[in-house]
Amino acid sequence: MTSSSSLRDLYVDPNQAWAFLPPKASSSVPTPPAPIAGAAAEFPSSSTSKFNLPYEFNTSPYDDDGHINLPQLFRSFVTAGVLQYTSTAIVMPWEVGKLLLQVQWVPRDAGEPEQLSTEGVEDDNDDVLSDASGEDAYFADPHAPPSSRTPAPRARTDDQGYVIRRSVLEEGTRPEYIIPVGSADGVWGMMKRVGGFRAEGWIALWKGLLTACITEVLSDKMQPFINGFLQSLFFPSMSPFHRPPIILPVASHLITGFLLSPLDLVRTRLVIQSFTSRHRTYTGPIDAFHQILRDEGGLRGIYLHPHLLLPTLLDNALRPIVALALPGMLTTYFGWGHITEETHPIKWGMAELAGSCIGLLVTLPIETIRRRLQAQVRGSAKPVKTCVELRPAPYNGIVDAFWHILTEERSDLPITRSTRKKRRLSTKDKEDGEKAAEDSTSDEYQSWWSHTGLGQLYRGLGMRLGASAVVFVLAMVGGGEESADGGWAEI
Repeated sequence: MTSSSSLRDLYVDPNQAWAFLPPKASSSVPTPPAPIAGAAAEFPSSSTSKFNLPYEFNTSPYDDDGHINLPQLFRSFVTAGVLQYTSTAIVMPWEVGKLLLQVQWVPRDAGEPEQLSTEGVEDDNDDVLSDASGEDAYFADPHAPPSSRTPAPRARTDDQGYVIRRSVLEEGTRPEYIIPVGSADGVWGMMKRVGGFRAEGWIALWKGLLTACITEVLSDKMQPFINGFLQSLFFPSMSPFHRPPIILPVASHLITGFLLSPLDLVRTRLVIQSFTSRHRTYTGPIDAFHQILRDEGGLRGIYLHPHLLLPTLLDNALRPIVALALPGMLTTYFGWGHITEETHPIKWGMAELAGSCIGLLVTLPIETIRRRLQAQVRGSAKPVKTCVELRPAPYNGIVDAFWHILTEERSDLPITRSTRKKRRLSTKDKEDGEKAAEDSTSDEYQSWWSHTGLGQLYRGLGMRLGASAVVFVLAMVGGGEESADGGWAEI
């Protein structure tokens, strides 16, 4: 066989199968000249090309040589901070409305602000002119029988002459920086009341935004680090494919919440205080932290006071237990077996949604009690001038707060203020027995919810349920897109 008919020259190395370069005919063919220096810059290789955009897709803080790229690291931190601050700012108005509803004190007698001043009044058409001109005192007959009408009692005053407040719905004695009690029944209603109130305004819905953002950033960074540290400490030989016991994530959330509890206390105080400058107690988070340290027992008082420590431990322990344990319990109860998020995403999402809704029945009262104990000051600190009504007497702990909320407050919000005064029963009203029976029946029907504070323990429940439903829908939509992408990649 001659050399011209040999197939040796047609052989192509498999590693260069996609090079599309003709094979060398013989070693005598001259090599091509070296490329010009500017040609490489004009046509860069695909393996070394980069996107010269303001925000590159490569967020690694290291360059090609393995050194730390400080500009890229700073840019990553700024981008993450802006995204976190924006996401926190979006949900902050709802958090402010929920927190104000949780700390607001609504006593049972709040529905009758004129009870003491209208006793014995028979008719709405009072003789205002005669009282104003003093005719009863000047032309009064000393031998005439006493009138059936009794004058309204005078307002009680203290030793200094100030009028004593008898009801939280009295307009004359209510401070100008306090939102009228019972004027909002839900989170959206409280947001509208804050925005329309003269002493607050719409900007007040973002009180404590910086503190909340810092708390979330630190919590997102610290909790995985503490969880990994605990896992390496107690289970160093555990494989990455094995799931650690539930005690580790619960402990990591508990430690993180305990360490960041002062920031949560500062956020609560900043949200509940008045937004006007002359009634404001704290000028910012740093000033609030300084005053709390100075007047309420220092670090020991912030961390180890029973009114702060016990609610913090309960709140930060129940949340991860509910989130991690309830979905598995529900799947076992409904007979779905041992399912996971990877094998059955829809069933697992439904189990998480049901678990979060059921868990709110336990976690929301604890959160409400924690907010109320955070709102009251301790030590030598002056009471905070809050934008909502607080209980005049402080609570003595978790059990005391739970009991007084149930027995002292009412849940039928918003409270409708009646402008009509009480009257005595006339002859016509006595004859109409059926109408009086219907009125008494309706009063008895409304009296149960107005004589219990059970609803006060679940302020913001509707918002939390709605948020859980939105997260479930977004997870289902995102899961469908991932599955579609995975199938296309396999094809």
